[in-house]
Amino acid sequence: MLGFPQDHTQAPCPRNGRSSPLELVLSTHVEGFHFEPALRGTALLRPGRGCLVVSGPAPVRRDLWRPTASSPPIKRPTEDRLLGHSLPASPRLPALWGRLGPGAGRSWPLPIAPPIREGVSGAGPGREAVPSPVTACWSGAASSGGAAYSPRGSPHRLEWRGRQTLSFCLLIIRSGGQGFGETWTMGSMFRSEEVALVQLFLPTAAAYTCVSRLGELGLVEFRDLNASVSAFQRRFVVDVRRCEELEKTFTFLQEEVQRAGLVLPPPEGRLPAPPPRDLLRIQEETERLAQELRDVRGNQQALRVQLHQLQLHAAVLGQGHSPQLAATHTYGASERTPLLQAPGGPHQDLRVNFVAGAVEPHKAPALERLLWRACRGFLIASFRELERPLEHPVTGEPATWMTFLISYWGEQIGQKIRKITDCFHCHIFPFLEQEEARRAALQQQSQELQEVLGETERFLSQVLGRVQQLLPPAQVQVRKMKAVYLALNQCSMSTTHKCLIAETWCAARDLPALQEALRDSSMEEGVSAVAHRIPSRDMPPTLIRTNRFTASFQGIVDAYGVGRYQEVNPAPYTIVTFPFLFAVMFGDVGHGLLMFLFALAMVLAENRPAMKAAQNEIWQTFFGGRYLLLLMGLFSVYTGFIYNECFSRASSIFPSGWSVAAMANQSGWSDAFLAQHTMLTLDPNVTGVFLGPYPFGIDPIWSLAANHLSFLNSFKMKMSVILGVVHMAFGVVLGVFNHMHFGQRHRLLLETLPELTFLLGLFGYLVFLVIYKWLRVSATNAASAPSILIHFINMFLFSHSPTNRPLYPRQEVVQAMLVVLALAMVPVLLLGTPLHLLHRHRRRRRRPTGRKEDKAGLLGLPDASVNCWGSDEEKAGGLEDEQEAELVPSEVFMHQAIHTIEFCLGCVSNTASYLRLWALSLAHAQLSEVLWAMVMRIGLGLGREVGVAAVVLVPIFATFAVMTVAILLVMEGLSAFLHALRLHWVEFQNKFYSGTGYKLSPFTFAAAED
Repeated sequence: MLGFPQDHTQAPCPRNGRSSPLELVLSTHVEGFHFEPALRGTALLRPGRGCLVVSGPAPVRRDLWRPTASSPPIKRPTEDRLLGHSLPASPRLPALWGRLGPGAGRSWPLPIAPPIREGVSGAGPGREAVPSPVTACWSGAASSGGAAYSPRGSPHRLEWRGRQTLSFCLLIIRSGGQGFGETWTMGSMFRSEEVALVQLFLPTAAAYTCVSRLGELGLVEFRDLNASVSAFQRRFVVDVRRCEELEKTFTFLQEEVQRAGLVLPPPEGRLPAPPPRDLLRIQEETERLAQELRDVRGNQQALRVQLHQLQLHAAVLGQGHSPQLAATHTYGASERTPLLQAPGGPHQDLRVNFVAGAVEPHKAPALERLLWRACRGFLIASFRELERPLEHPVTGEPATWMTFLISYWGEQIGQKIRKITDCFHCHIFPFLEQEEARRAALQQQSQELQEVLGETERFLSQVLGRVQQLLPPAQVQVRKMKAVYLALNQCSMSTTHKCLIAETWCAARDLPALQEALRDSSMEEGVSAVAHRIPSRDMPPTLIRTNRFTASFQGIVDAYGVGRYQEVNPAPYTIVTFPFLFAVMFGDVGHGLLMFLFALAMVLAENRPAMKAAQNEIWQTFFGGRYLLLLMGLFSVYTGFIYNECFSRASSIFPSGWSVAAMANQSGWSDAFLAQHTMLTLDPNVTGVFLGPYPFGIDPIWSLAANHLSFLNSFKMKMSVILGVVHMAFGVVLGVFNHMHFGQRHRLLLETLPELTFLLGLFGYLVFLVIYKWLRVSATNAASAPSILIHFINMFLFSHSPTNRPLYPRQEVVQAMLVVLALAMVPVLLLGTPLHLLHRHRRRRRRPTGRKEDKAGLLGLPDASVNCWGSDEEKAGGLEDEQEAELVPSEVFMHQAIHTIEFCLGCVSNTASYLRLWALSLAHAQLSEVLWAMVMRIGLGLGREVGVAAVVLVPIFATFAVMTVAILLVMEGLSAFLHALRLHWVEFQNKFYSGTGYKLSPFTFAAAED
């Protein structure tokens, strides 16, 4: 049996807090009564402590199992071999003692320390023995002096002399921290989940069932173990081809259903992958339906052609062609034709013959000319177009025809006419002189054909109805079956050709579910599938679980590049920073509210099938990013309130902090003064003019000021620089978590610290100057305020300007020290990491090789995972040892030089790049102002009268609304979105995010079910 506990009772662990999962199955027999399970719980072995904590259902109490020195320890073989397959080494477990709880009649000391016996499960005649994950399984009969072990059947029994018999089986599954029942760190958005490389041993009898079950769950990604083998030489290529042939048949059936104007219904419920034996049944049913459809379609086509021929024949007869009537184009005999022929001459037969038919209209002129020239005028031809178009038998579209009647003399002329009409694909009909007989015969044949055609179409509808019922589930089942065989083609065959070996990537938290799925699916076939974790130096795939809210933000990050395994994920921070930076460029209450309402409508209706079934690609893009649009609109409303802009208009939510009345009273503005001065200045130094800052955002009085644009430019430019430096510094700080997680602590001192010093020493100081000037300079000394730009330029020139006074004492000394310190960080950043790596590489090369081998012997066998005691080779940082083994000094120095140049120059260019926040915000505000002034203001000026307003304002407002949505929401919104994308991809993520990983693509049937 396979046991993988779901819940665990955790206790402090002296080493790394990890547990060795054990399952203890204990049944109790008391005086002939069988209680099972009296104890079935989870036993967690703590490495280094020797304690076994048992948790289970009542009436068993949680107890402590302590070691004893008298019992023999479990041996630790160097390697256990079973049927040609390597089993994980069993750890050296201490002997354990336990006491039964109240569920047992008496308390018996239970030694659990017998020697290991190799065991197999599922062995029998005609069946291959599969390696069992049971690495400790024994039986024995106890005497009063101790336990005597003797093999028994399964489950193995340990019999005690007394009134109580204990039957138990202890399963140790990948003990030493690598069991599937281990408590794993739950995945989160901040870092990708732990992914393990799991080796599966799938018996051939249960391989298909196990893989199909894994496809339903979507837990693992198969690695191709046959990469060097051609696709046409793999084991299950015949089955894959059968599925592909069936898919071709399905395509034919689907086209026939669509041709009939019918719709295939979705399959009912979730269909599992069918057993392989059902493929023959599906193939027979679908091929029988396809053959019936081909036969019925062929008969229907033939009947339609015959009916079309009869309709054309009747139309030709109904056109009024007659040899006695003058034709539309009549050609008499040639002037060279003699009027009288001698008896026995070449023109003895003067009987007139007729050819009637129909031709396509565009071919009629050419046919007419060719007949006249080829027959040299020895014919009389009449061409007329049908008044009513007829349905084409193949395309089903209405088509017009040109009918003709040709009279001629002589057999040779008739042969020429027939050959020419055949070349033009004309429809030729027999021409009978008895008109009544002709019409009666055609009418009877037409009625018979219509009856037969009706029966054929009714039978066709029945066949199509059966196709509608069979095809949807069959398509899903065959697609799943094909996916299973393609996955099995990636597995390798064991040496005995009775077991398939697969390697899969699986999230560590999904390992219990994986084992449970293998157990359930393999038990159906009476065999056992084995899965165990194996070490790998390959970088595992990246798995970050998302939901409908975080999916769009994670998609933004992954569009730049999928993160390395367990690298810091920028998506959680992007949820806040991306909408905020977008809103800085798009800040307007009205525009943000429209975007928010549009996204909110999609969010509220997201569960409607019509929303998800829409095939429009643009709509799918908007619908997929509905939560992103929701936050973008919400943040735009927030920044719009800060800018105090709503469709470019300011609103007075709170009283203004400026008083014009106080200025007018104290300045003595007269009517003559006001008439001569169109612009008036409010002096904040005058008492009562400036009452204090506006409670939230920008004071609405600035919208009336002539210098409001220069004021907003200064404010937004400084704000952009501050946001940019903070954003970049935050990205550098996030790199600290990468270095600590990957065990690269030397990079904290040799890379992160110099980067932060360089960035904050120069551009962080610029932010400090901006904020310091805001706090120290007021309206009283604004006239003598120093220029920050001149101070910052003089900082790099190590000079000062006499006309630009310093902001604080000894400013020049501080600035010089900051520049020197920042420049000193450049060689540290350039040479620190390469020299450290070279030094460590040389030191490891001088280290004796025996120590490394001893360490490997302490940790486990070559096939046991090294990370069972704390280190994790499967982390991306674990690849550093392998890289150091192939360390090339020139490449290391070149790589670090590129990184240093990119960072130092990037600090300058990236800081300037954040000025796009100011530029885009200014452009959006000015476009909104122009649109209001050129459309709404003109409309409001024209519609002052009541009667005119009702006529003018409606089209004016419609024009304003359309241009607002098209220009300001769509075009400006897309522009701000792309610039925010650039700031996150280039300026932010390049500080800590490599994006060189690849996604975990689990084997799933989700695509087959769509």
